[in-house]
Amino acid sequence: MDTIVMYPSIGISHITPMVELAKFVQSHHPSLFSITVLITPQPHANGAAVETEASLAKISAATPSITFRHLTSAQSLPSPPPSPPSPFLFIDTASRNNPLLHHTLQTIAETSTIKALVIDFFNTAALDVATVLNIPVYIYYTSSAYALAATLYLPTLHRTFSKSFKDYEEGVDVEIPGLVPVPTTHVSNSMADRTSKFYHHFLQIGRQMPNCKGFILNTFEKLQERTLKAISDGLCVEAGPTPPVFAVGPLIGGRVKSVGDEGGGRHECLSWLDSQPSKSVVYLCFGSMGVLPAEQLKEMAIGLEKSMQRFLWVVRSPPTESKPAPEDKEEPSLESFLPEGFLERVKERGLVVRSWAPQMEVLSHDSVGGFVTHCGWNSVVEAVWNGVPMVAWPLYAEQKLNKVFLVEDVKLALPLKWSRTGFVSAAELEERVRELMDSVGGNEIRERVARMKEAARAAMCDGGSSRVALDRVIELWKGGE
Repeated sequence: MDTIVMYPSIGISHITPMVELAKFVQSHHPSLFSITVLITPQPHANGAAVETEASLAKISAATPSITFRHLTSAQSLPSPPPSPPSPFLFIDTASRNNPLLHHTLQTIAETSTIKALVIDFFNTAALDVATVLNIPVYIYYTSSAYALAATLYLPTLHRTFSKSFKDYEEGVDVEIPGLVPVPTTHVSNSMADRTSKFYHHFLQIGRQMPNCKGFILNTFEKLQERTLKAISDGLCVEAGPTPPVFAVGPLIGGRVKSVGDEGGGRHECLSWLDSQPSKSVVYLCFGSMGVLPAEQLKEMAIGLEKSMQRFLWVVRSPPTESKPAPEDKEEPSLESFLPEGFLERVKERGLVVRSWAPQMEVLSHDSVGGFVTHCGWNSVVEAVWNGVPMVAWPLYAEQKLNKVFLVEDVKLALPLKWSRTGFVSAAELEERVRELMDSVGGNEIRERVARMKEAARAAMCDGGSSRVALDRVIELWKGGE
């Protein structure tokens, strides 16, 4: 049988979107291809790696039609990564995996015809393997069209800017085709310092990506039409042709439970939301790797309390300077890093949950009227799909770039101001939450995101732009192009 091989980067935030793409292909073109997803375990048995493996087991059990195949063991990879992991970890792991990838693809090809290899953009090292094996490669870019345009345009920016973006004063903008002007302070973290190895790896990725057969994006035309057109018109690639772009999103699904989330029943936060008025609750969550220091968590608590708004807050324990604790050690209590008496004072209008909440169920709940988000792309498309207005609080990677898109371009979010160290004050959070939930400006954002919600639904219907884009990709895969 013809097969499609999908190769996500490490970590559940990259695996889940690739699985959603596989499910989308199978749901609309059943029995046309078998699909194998290649998995690289996250280095070392730390909390994130354990959580990824547990989540992967649940995904695998829920999608028996997709084959999951591990490439290597985590023990062969580099020393324990930082949290969140640096881009270099993703890129270096993919490069190390090339011999195993070559062998695995050859083994699969003994029983099936591989019609395409779909890779995460962090895995562009796989282009070399695919060229040797004569397998067409498509890049599934799991972030925004904004981030793709910036990455493709980085070789041009490298030539035209004489120093690192981080060294420019505030007020200097970067002009990228298809984007509103981007402050130098808001380029992706990996692009900020041209003296770093991360920057030069991303520069190489920007040069390599046009060698693929096409870009698949988890977005839809109405959401990022101008940026998608700029990429398709070849404005972001300095030399040579630009591969076709296929916007097939929003691809979203239920988020799997994290380690430590006990039981198989309905999460407690959903029952709490049932008791709250319509559109009255602001939801705060910072993704699977968003960790804030204890000082910032205390400041957030003060801001939420003073805002007098109803809230559902997903909190991860703050990092510590000591060595990582054993996996079986209990997490510190909420009381140990939140203001004294906070939980008791806000219990009538606020709920704090540890580590994880069923985000899609939360965002689709009638009681939720706002979302304070780190601007990770998975969270953005989930908010748009459910018509939830946002407050943008980016933390790392390309999230500041996504914030520019949300705040300045499509105007679906309010911005948060932070200090030079990235610290957000209680007063700032209080003001932005109030503005989102109870102001003319907040209502205008709510109306815009409601219209974009309808556009998202239309894109996924029969004849919609995302379904048409998927059909175009399938035709190319059928021909082995």
